[in-house]
This record gives sequence, C-alpha cells and structure tokens, in this order.
Amino acid sequence: MKQYLLSVHTVDGEEPLSDEDMQAVYRDTGRVNDEMLAANVWVFGGGLLPVDSATVVRVERGTTTMSDGPFAETKEHIAGFWVIKCDDLDQALAWAEKCAVACQGPVEVRPFDEMSEA
Repeated sequence: MKQYLLSVHTVDGEEPLSDEDMQAVYRDTGRVNDEMLAANVWVFGGGLLPVDSATVVRVERGTTTMSDGPFAETKEHIAGFWVIKCDDLDQALAWAEKCAVACQGPVEVRPFDEMSEA
C-alpha cells in the first residue's frame, strides 16, 4: 500500500529553528531518505518553499482566478512530504516516526485512495 507522509513542521507563531538546528534537520532528513531508498520504500519526496510563495488557482463557472497564499486558512502548513510504498499502515507509521524525529515536527500519514494506484 502506498502512504502519503506529510511533514507538517511549519506552524505560524512558533519560533523558527536556528540555522544550526535547521542544518541538523537537513542532515537527519537526508539520512532517513537514504534509509528509505535502501529499504526500497521511497517513491518521491521533497521540501516546499514557505507558504507565502503559494498561488491558488480556482476555476468557477469557467472563470479562472489566481490568488496569493495558501488554499486553507490554518496555522500549520505543509513544509515537505514523502510518498512511500509500504506493506501496511504499521510499516508506514514506523517510517513516519523516523521522519518526525528527523524533521523535528509532526508527520501526518494518509493512504492513497486505491483507485489512484491503478
């Protein structure tokens, strides 16, 4: 089963990590990425630029509008993600735990819809 892991470690109002701590996150996340690759569970992953770089595209009644900022008004923003293949949810949760430690933030685990895996 494929799992979609979302690293949600950007929270409005929280103190940003120091440069030193951010370097540790990059190093530790790189190690987890390497471990995923070696375990043959890695499908795709990447970090995202800050939420203020987002553009929302909407099409309503044939009219397209574009606006700055995130789609949802929220305090937590997706900062990066992994797509991995796992045998079951328990295996995905074990990887999510390693990811949460590495990126020093919460990781949400969501399975792909089986229809999208065809």
